[in-house]
Amino acid sequence: MPVFVIVFALLLGITPSSSWAAPSLANAQREVDRLRTLAAEKFEAANEATIRIKQLEKQTAILENKESTLRKELNLAGLTLSRIAVSKFTDSGMGEGLDLLFSSDPSRYLSDVGVLDMVSRNYAKQLREFAVKKQNVEATQLVVADKTTLLRIERSRLNRQVSAAKEDLALAQKILNNLKKEDRERLAREEADRENRILSDSKKYAQSYKGDNTRGSIALKYALAQVGDVYVWAAAGPTRWDCSGLTMRSFQKAGVSLPHSSRIQIKYGKNISASSLKPGDLLFFGKPISHVSIYMGGGKMVQAPRPGKRVEVVNFTKVFGKKPFVGARRL
Repeated sequence: MPVFVIVFALLLGITPSSSWAAPSLANAQREVDRLRTLAAEKFEAANEATIRIKQLEKQTAILENKESTLRKELNLAGLTLSRIAVSKFTDSGMGEGLDLLFSSDPSRYLSDVGVLDMVSRNYAKQLREFAVKKQNVEATQLVVADKTTLLRIERSRLNRQVSAAKEDLALAQKILNNLKKEDRERLAREEADRENRILSDSKKYAQSYKGDNTRGSIALKYALAQVGDVYVWAAAGPTRWDCSGLTMRSFQKAGVSLPHSSRIQIKYGKNISASSLKPGDLLFFGKPISHVSIYMGGGKMVQAPRPGKRVEVVNFTKVFGKKPFVGARRL
């Protein structure tokens, strides 16, 4: 028996034997759909990581510019102190002033009360400024180091999530590839028929929606205009979408700026109970959140669900697949 068949059997909770037959086509399709949905969940987690990376990159760049500016100021302050040391050396010969000039840690050297008195009270301001600037540089360097570490962690997390999602899709394809040619073709026809029925119904729902000029309605109209477009991870138009990419662009059309992440989008707007939903409200699913759609009214919602699917209008239920409904927001 092929190794893959054994693995697939275990995935479905079946104990393989020498007389075990290939999994039914229905089971194969369910497993393919499950893996594609799982991939979409991991892609949404990757969207969140991508946003965090961009934020950290921006913060790090600002801090690095600040460090550069502070270091320039520190260098200027150091030159001033060098001049003080040279002046002291000129007036008094070799002694404390030269020690200051060649000290490996001027701020520590200058912190000594005796040295401060030796240099002169007229330079106290410059001495204090040098010490403060040095502390600011060191503090900024520590923050930059922390941000750099966080960036490395987030990039690693992003790579893991994307790799895991692609592995799920590869396994789904492997399941299909290991079917008999006629069975594979049959599944493809059945899936195409099913998706075409959903598309036909979705277009009818989209055409029936009139709406108004509220933000939610404008966003909903835009989303409905994309019915039939294919799902692609990290895509945000004009003809390819993932779930949060579709909601982001839809509300951008209505003048609302949203991040490309369902897990972050739920933090926007105000919370709405399921019994108070209106067309244009955002619907969130999964723990942790891994899917977002837009409520259409009449118990329907528009969404870009997962790989292998298109933007569609489907029934809104409290459990989408295996993902529980966790909340709605009105923008």
